[in-house]
Amino acid sequence: MATRRSNKWPSLLTNNGRGIAFGGDYNPDQWPEVVVDEDIRLMRQAHVNTVALAIFSWDKIEPREGAFTFEWLDRVIDKLGEANIAVDLATATASAPMWLYIKHPEVLPIDKYGHTINPGSRQSWQPTSPVFKTYALTLCRKLAEHYRDNPYVTAWHVGNEYGWNNRYDYSDNALDAFRAWCRARYGDIDALNEAWDTAFWSQHVNDWDEVLLPRHMGGDAMVNPAQQLDYERFGNDMLLDFFKAERDAIAEICPDKPFTTNFMVSTDQCTMDYAQWADEVDFVSNDHYFHEGESHLDELLCSDALMDSLALGKPWYVMEHSTSAVQWKPLNTRKRHGELMRDALAHVAMGADAINFFQWRQSASGAEAFHSAMLPHAGADSTIYRDVCTLGEALHALGEAGMQGSELERSDTAILFSAESEWATRSQTLPSMKLSHWHDVRDWYRGLLDAGRRADIVPLTYDWSGYQTVILPTVLILSDQDVRRIADFVRKGGSVIIGYATGLIDDHFHVGLGGYPGAGHGLLREMLGVRSEEFTILGSEAEGEPFEIRLCDGSVSRLWQNVVTGLAEGTKVIAEYVGAEASDWELADVPAITRHPYGEGAALYVGCDLDRSGIASLMRALYPAAVVDQRIVHTIRRSADGNAIFDCYLNRDRQPVHVQNVMGEPIVAHRCNPGARAHEYVMDRNSALIVKRVE
Repeated sequence: MATRRSNKWPSLLTNNGRGIAFGGDYNPDQWPEVVVDEDIRLMRQAHVNTVALAIFSWDKIEPREGAFTFEWLDRVIDKLGEANIAVDLATATASAPMWLYIKHPEVLPIDKYGHTINPGSRQSWQPTSPVFKTYALTLCRKLAEHYRDNPYVTAWHVGNEYGWNNRYDYSDNALDAFRAWCRARYGDIDALNEAWDTAFWSQHVNDWDEVLLPRHMGGDAMVNPAQQLDYERFGNDMLLDFFKAERDAIAEICPDKPFTTNFMVSTDQCTMDYAQWADEVDFVSNDHYFHEGESHLDELLCSDALMDSLALGKPWYVMEHSTSAVQWKPLNTRKRHGELMRDALAHVAMGADAINFFQWRQSASGAEAFHSAMLPHAGADSTIYRDVCTLGEALHALGEAGMQGSELERSDTAILFSAESEWATRSQTLPSMKLSHWHDVRDWYRGLLDAGRRADIVPLTYDWSGYQTVILPTVLILSDQDVRRIADFVRKGGSVIIGYATGLIDDHFHVGLGGYPGAGHGLLREMLGVRSEEFTILGSEAEGEPFEIRLCDGSVSRLWQNVVTGLAEGTKVIAEYVGAEASDWELADVPAITRHPYGEGAALYVGCDLDRSGIASLMRALYPAAVVDQRIVHTIRRSADGNAIFDCYLNRDRQPVHVQNVMGEPIVAHRCNPGARAHEYVMDRNSALIVKRVE
C-alpha cells in the first residue's frame, strides 16, 4: 500500500499567497516574443494569477542535444512574476524534439500490430525506454538546477496527460518490462499460470521468457482476458513509474515546491488508475472537457465528484478545461451563453480551488488551432474574452471571501468506481460488449440527481465505510477482500445496492462458481439472498426479438437481465418482469429487484440494467424525501474551522428555477436575480449562485 504524500498547495504571488488560482496553459514560444507584454497586460485585466508554462517546449529549451537555452524562458517567467502571475513550470517531457527521435528511433512506441508510432504528435515515446528516460531525466535536472530558487516558479507540472498517446506499447522494451512486472507480481511461474488459467487454449508457459504481450493475434482472435487485465495494470504502473522518476529527479534538487500532473477524468475517459496516482502528487489536478448534449452539467459534476474523492476531500486543481469548443471530437459544439462561467463555478462548487483553461492565447496554426482559448482568434474585443474577465472577477471575489481551502461537504451516499472494472468491461469475452462501468456510474449519479439527491464517487479501494449507502454499478471485478469489506459494511448497518453485472469475476478474471454473482466464493450471493443462473442479453442485432423488457414498477431494461432462480429466506421482491416480452423470454414474474436483510443492514440487488428514469424511480421509492429540488444541485463547502460556509447552487434545468431559503451574503450570482420573497433567487438557464454564511 503506497504512502500518500502530504497535501501541499501551490502559493500564488499575492500578499498572503492565497486565493482561487485562475489562468491556463501559456505557450509564448508559439509567438514572437513581443506578444508577451500584450499577453500579460490582458492577463492582468482578466485577473489571471497563474499559468502553466513550457509544457511542450523541450525543443525550445534544448534545440540541439546538450545545448540548453533558458534565456527566453527566464525573460517570460520574470515578466510574469513581476506582474504577480505565478508559474506552474512543466518538465516539458510530454513531447520530445525531432533531433532525439532522429538520433534514437528506438524510443518510438510500437502498436499491437507491430507498427512503429511515428513522431509528430504528443507522447511518441516508450515509457519503458531506458534511452528516452535518460534524456528526459537530464532535462528535468537541468530545469530544477536552473529554477530551484526562482520565486516566481511556485509548482512543478510533471509531464502532461500521461498515457494520452502511449498508454499501450508493444515494443521489446515493454515486453522485457512486462515480464519483470509479472515476476514481481506473481513470484513464480505456476502462480502466473493459475492466475491466467493458461490451461485454456494451450497457453501454459514454462518460464518467464515465454510470457508475451497481448499483441494482435488475428482477425477474430480473443486475448486471454486475465493476461489483458494484467497488461492494463502494467501500462498504468509503467507510466506511474515514469512520472515518479521525473518527480524525484527534480525533488532531489528542488524539494520544496509542490508537484502535480494532470489527470484525465471525465466519464468518456479515465485512462489510468488514478486512485494510485493520487498518492504520488502533492495536489490533485485534472483536465476536464465537457460532454456535448443535455448531459453537459451532470457529466461535469459526476467527474468532479470522483476528483474530490481522489483528493480525499481536499481542494483540487482544474488544470485544463475549455472556454468553448474543442477541435478533437467528432462533434465539436461550442458553449452557449453563460456556460463558460457556469462550468467554472460548477468546478468550484465541487471542490476546486483552481480554474485553468487550455490555453491562454488561441493558436494560429497547428493541430489545436481551432481549440477555443481564453484569448480567442477574435482577440480581446470578443464575447469569450469578456466572459473570461467576468469569471476572473468572480473568482477573485471568492478568494477575497475566504473560499480557498474550504472543503466539499460529503453526501451520505457513495457510488463506487473501479478503474480495473472499467478496463475489464472493454473485454471482448463478456456476455455483452456493450458494458461500461464508468457510464453506469454516470447514469446512477444522474438518476440520483433526478431523485433530488447527490452522491459522491469514491474509488473502490478507498475507505467508504462512513457512508450510509454504497452503490456498485457494473463493478465487474470484486476480489475476495472486496466482497468481505462489502459484507462487513452491510452487517454493521450499511445499505448496499449491487448492480446486474457486479461481482461476476475476481481480480484474475476468474468466474465465481455456483451461480451469479459469484465473487467472494458465494459470500456475495449470501449477502444478497439471490442466485442467478443465466443472462438474457437484448439488442437490435437479434432481428424480430424483443428489444426491451418491462418491470412491474414501470421501469424498462434494454440490455441485460439476470435469470434469478433462487431466493434466500427473507428476501423481498421489489420488482418483477412483466408483459409479453418477459413471457417470450420466460422471464414473467422472475425477480428483477430484490432486498435482503443482512446483519444490521440490507442488500439491494438490481438484476438488470435501468436507465436514468428507472434509477430515479427506484431511488425515490427507497428515499421518498428528496434533499433538494431535482432541478437544482446544492453543494456546501465548509472552511477548516467550520465557521464559514459557502452554499453553491446550480440550475440543471433549461428553464428558470426558484431557489428558496438562501441565507447569507451572495458572493457570485451568475444569471441570478432576487425573487419576490425574502431569501429567494430566480436562477436562469446556465446559472450559478454562491453564497457565504457564517455560523
